[in-house]
Amino acid sequence: MPGDKNIVKGKRRAPTFYFIIAAKLLKGIVALALAVGFLKLARQDLPTLFAQLVEGLKLDPENRFLAEISIRLKTVTAASVRAAALGTFLYSMLSLVEGVGLVFRVPWAGWLTIGESAFFIPIEVHELVIHPHWYLAGILAFNVLIVLYLYLNRQRLFRHHH
Repeated sequence: MPGDKNIVKGKRRAPTFYFIIAAKLLKGIVALALAVGFLKLARQDLPTLFAQLVEGLKLDPENRFLAEISIRLKTVTAASVRAAALGTFLYSMLSLVEGVGLVFRVPWAGWLTIGESAFFIPIEVHELVIHPHWYLAGILAFNVLIVLYLYLNRQRLFRHHH
């Protein structure tokens, strides 16, 4: 029966789609937690807090890398930490909106996710050329795969909203 074939085809699972949803929701939750952490750090004396951390971990405060961090932390202001918290919060909201929109399979969420992922591809290529690292290549590959998968499967994934 032709109708039965469509029912079976309509019930196909989309594990890649579910993985993208989970990744977007997880990224949103982690970014939200970071934003809250940044807000808490804005109220702290960062150089003193860092010195206590180095001492608590029994690290050598004279280490060149740690000394450089300590010097740079002296230039960080509470306003700049709050600005970082705001930016991180806004990005977390974008990821959470994408994830929830994808859960409900609304077409605009697919396009938003495609646009957001595609937006970062040139930036990631640039960073990969300047600082070649495996994790940058992984992030780039993940974003390319998201864009391709959602674009090529948009009719099937979002068909009930057309």
